[in-house]
Amino acid sequence: MRIAQIAPLSEAVPPKFYGGTERVVSWITEELVRQGHDVTLFASGDSDTSAKLAACTPEGLRLLGYRDHTASHLAMLHHVRRRAHEFDILHFHIDLLQYPMFEDMNHKCITTMHGRLDVPDFMPVYRTFTGMPLVSISDNQREPMPPNVNWASTIHHGLPAQNCPYYPDAKGGYLAFLGRISPEKRPDRAIEMAKRSGVPLKIAAKVDKADQEYWDEVIEPMIHHPLIEYIGEINEEQKKDFLGNALALAFPIDWPEPFGLVMIEAMSAGTPVIAFRNGSVPEVIADGVSGVLCDSMDEAVAAVDKVKAMSRAGVRRHFESQFTAECMVRKYVAAYEQLLAGQTDVIKLPTASAFAPHYGEMNGSARPSLSAAAMPA
Repeated sequence: MRIAQIAPLSEAVPPKFYGGTERVVSWITEELVRQGHDVTLFASGDSDTSAKLAACTPEGLRLLGYRDHTASHLAMLHHVRRRAHEFDILHFHIDLLQYPMFEDMNHKCITTMHGRLDVPDFMPVYRTFTGMPLVSISDNQREPMPPNVNWASTIHHGLPAQNCPYYPDAKGGYLAFLGRISPEKRPDRAIEMAKRSGVPLKIAAKVDKADQEYWDEVIEPMIHHPLIEYIGEINEEQKKDFLGNALALAFPIDWPEPFGLVMIEAMSAGTPVIAFRNGSVPEVIADGVSGVLCDSMDEAVAAVDKVKAMSRAGVRRHFESQFTAECMVRKYVAAYEQLLAGQTDVIKLPTASAFAPHYGEMNGSARPSLSAAAMPA
């Protein structure tokens, strides 16, 4: 197939720094090429790909200092539109700006929804342009959406099996917390798990400006304890040892996580996950096989002992069976084929009634950015 992958322009593909969506786009693109498809990647010019690169900006927009990325994305979409005849499939990863521009091409378009979908600001578009075939990254992610959107499939993320290599033995004997310091990620729960279980916790996480107050007032006072070590942000290479040598990944989230890449990164290393039962977690973690699902802090503390007896080989096998890039792309190709065979709805034109009830939601002071709903966690 001739496939266009349309990536966000905020970061390079793959990202040089933080950027979950761009990493997934890279994994999809590289695996499609490996499987023999003719792939063109529309992305920033500093992207690194084995596909044909259609550079739409010189660099990722964050590095260029752009604060509003809408204009650059609209220019990219104009370029994609002019070349649309070259492709069998147009696969979008930029949330919703393409909906009106490609409404007459729904029969060859598909959009992966990478972020949380319960943002009220975007509902008028979801209710109006219901023909765009959508892919959710978990079944749970779909719940806030209007009932008449056009779901093509749920496809869980997958990563290259070599990215986080298998560690048969956890040499560190610690709990790992990896990601961002934020209220919804609940690092305070991870700290409590460590203190109550007597098992050390290493925190490899960044503090965004938006979460500085939470760090200063809640988390920083909690880390002054002999069992707690705050490392800060780590890179992709450091992540391998950090996850691979951990007894378990602590994933004590308190929000509807659409997917949670760090869970499958840990599983790839053979490291079980202790996770609170929120969002996509029950779809990703096989309880008792690749981790332990928890509904309370008492259960999370008890899970620390449970994972000590868990087979790391079994964790890795669960990852290999469901969450490799090869598994993910096999499902995307099936979705493409289904779309081209006409087995999903196309071109549902909005009626006047679709606009009227929601006009007020599109006014006022709120000015959502392109990536607000799709910002990776």
